[in-house]
Amino acid sequence: MCLAFPGKIISIHKKKAQVDFNGEIREIDLSLLDAKKGDYIIANAGFAIKKVPENEAIETLKLLKHEI
Repeated sequence: MCLAFPGKIISIHKKKAQVDFNGEIREIDLSLLDAKKGDYIIANAGFAIKKVPENEAIETLKLLKHEI
């Protein structure tokens, strides 16, 4: 089973994004997804695979903080 944390795109250069995953910044490839700065995404193997609505991402992050 995989646990995916939503991350917020903080900057984009071409098809690479800097994404904040709860304070950890990762470079994520946006080739598979149309996303913009400020969007929340789910990533797998370095690629953004799904956009997540902001309210859902924030709720998920709140729940994970209480569970971990």
